[in-house]
Order: sequence, then structure tokens, then C-alpha cells
Amino acid sequence: METPLEVDVATAAQLLREGALMLDVREAFEVATCAIAGSQHLPMRQVPENLPDLPRDRLILVLCAVGARSLRVTQFLRANGFERVSNVAGGIVAWAEQIDPSLARY
Repeated sequence: METPLEVDVATAAQLLREGALMLDVREAFEVATCAIAGSQHLPMRQVPENLPDLPRDRLILVLCAVGARSLRVTQFLRANGFERVSNVAGGIVAWAEQIDPSLARY
């Protein structure tokens, strides 16, 4: 099955429960405000130098605030041979609205 370019937060939450890696590409000050438990923080600008450390055998869900930066990272990863990577549409803002209302907003 082909990995979709984007998934909504409800789908992302299910995939996370099934073992996907949530890669949070926001800046440290954003993650300090709110984060999804179990996610891996890697600021967008550090993704290129960390490619060897990212798993190629596991679905990666890329997350940012609203989905714009994470879409760029998703496309970058796909261009660099990562086949199982999807953007989380709506980002942590949508996650806080639909999945975990206890998260702080910014």
C-alpha cells in the first residue's frame, strides 16, 4: 500500500498507536509549549544532517504547528529515499483541537 503524502490527525493518532514515529520538526521553544507524548523532536533545519539517524523501516509522521513546515520536510525526506513518510495535516494545532484538548495552545 502506498503511503499517503498527508494524513489527518485522527489517522495520525491511530498510526502512532500502531508504532509509527512522530517526528516533530518545530523549534525548541514551540515544543516547550506543547508536545505529543512519545514524539521525537528534530528541528526542521537539522533534518538534513540527521538523515542517517532516521528509520527507513518505520512509518514517519512529520508534525509542525499547522502543517506547512512538516509538508516541506515530508517532501524532502521522500526526495531522499524515505518511502514511508506522511505529513500530519493541520499540525499540533489540529491535534490540540481534535485529539488532545489538554495541550497548551500558542
